[in-house]
Amino acid sequence: MKKMYSMFNLNKTKEEEAVQSICIKQIQFADQKRDFNKRLSKTGRRSRSFSQSSTVNYNSDCSEDATSPRDRQQRSSKGHQDFCIKNIRQAGLGRREIAIAEQEMPALMALRKRAEGEKPLAGAKVVGCTHITAHTAVLMETLSALGAQCRWAACNIYSTQNAAAAALAEEGFPVFAWKGESEDDFWWCIDHCVSLEAWQPNMILDDGGDLTHWIDKKYPNIFKMMKGIVEESVTGVHRLCQLSKAGRLCVPAMNINDSVTKQKFDNLYCCRESILDGLKRLTDVMFGGKQVVVCGYGEVGKGCSAALKAMGSIVYITEVDPICALQACMDCFRLVKLNDVIRQVDLVITCTGNKNVVGRDYLDRMKNGCIVCNMGHSNTEIDVASLRSPELTWERVRSQVDHVIWPDGKRIILLAEGHLLNLSCSTVPTFILSITATTQALALIELYNAPEGRYNKDVYLLPKKMDEFVAGLHLPTFDAHLTELTDEQAKYLGLTKTGPFKPNYYRY
Repeated sequence: MKKMYSMFNLNKTKEEEAVQSICIKQIQFADQKRDFNKRLSKTGRRSRSFSQSSTVNYNSDCSEDATSPRDRQQRSSKGHQDFCIKNIRQAGLGRREIAIAEQEMPALMALRKRAEGEKPLAGAKVVGCTHITAHTAVLMETLSALGAQCRWAACNIYSTQNAAAAALAEEGFPVFAWKGESEDDFWWCIDHCVSLEAWQPNMILDDGGDLTHWIDKKYPNIFKMMKGIVEESVTGVHRLCQLSKAGRLCVPAMNINDSVTKQKFDNLYCCRESILDGLKRLTDVMFGGKQVVVCGYGEVGKGCSAALKAMGSIVYITEVDPICALQACMDCFRLVKLNDVIRQVDLVITCTGNKNVVGRDYLDRMKNGCIVCNMGHSNTEIDVASLRSPELTWERVRSQVDHVIWPDGKRIILLAEGHLLNLSCSTVPTFILSITATTQALALIELYNAPEGRYNKDVYLLPKKMDEFVAGLHLPTFDAHLTELTDEQAKYLGLTKTGPFKPNYYRY
């Protein structure tokens, strides 16, 4: 008992020593803090915490954000004013991002180096309407190096990288775009790319068909004088085909969306990575065990489905095309009608390029907390307009994330207001965009330099030889080496040794 008592006293002594040590340290820290504040007051500086500093900077940005770029006159360091962007002061940051992008866009840089001396686009005046990112900046600067003049607007109100737009404006490119444009801003920016009296475009590079539609409607005389149109989205190609059938397509157009390099790499491999990135950034959702329905099993749908399946999600597919439907079944996905699973799924993704794929009736029957987003180009796939009704409440959770709340308290999570998820809310692999951008550049060169009569007023696929050339430019990145046909093998197959190696009807 005496031994136990002595141990207790020993432990108590240690506790007392620990408390005493802490008190001494606190007193020393307080003395040091008083000395530090005295030194600040002597030098005439005011103490300010990091959180206060951050708040001040943030508030200054907010005051600028409250003003529309259309209401502010900006000037680059070189005196240029022919642009409308968020903030020209971000040009330095944008230039660094462009430099990073150039490292992952080997084919475009190789094309720039090979053709810079020849200037195959000398005299070309390209008006563009695409996503304005660091990757697009590399494309625009390549087109400029090849001799073209460019004016650019954004094809999506949420996808513009403001820093990249600033870097382009600083270099003298007329850019009219900023992240978070209104619908009115969107059309205003497009019009400012076209309406300049002293500059008349002769080539269109479009993504979605809005620019082509605007010029056709408002500037028919300019539309008739065009040498060619390059279109990269399924929505835009559909609109071009409608113009062609109606006899209103005045110029030849190149369908980039259905080129092999665009379909397989941009649509499939790009979406396979970017769908997860976009969803994680916005919702922090765990994919394992979630029930997901992917509407459409084209190349975009295939990429999204494969990524979600690999993360442990239970994936359902809806599809109208029996061939794509059979592919989904062979890939171990269950083919369903949206009506049969809409009450149970945790996530709905549209990838069709169609209209009203997810209508108000489906939105009403979704479970509480269901996430709804779009991976197709157009914002018409989800009937967002029907959700702007008096009985529903919209609650902004964070940028690009809205809760739409029903009277009974049920809420769905709508991402990017139904606009394209990956480019609106995250980013996409730069290497993939190198493939698409190189394809676009080659299509512009082909249409601009084509002799009279090669192309009629119709929609054409990119020549197979160019598809293979684009793919070949990217192989050195992987230290990959192609096998060459012998003369005997080439003769047996009826090919030239340099390609094209597959007929136009071949399905990769």
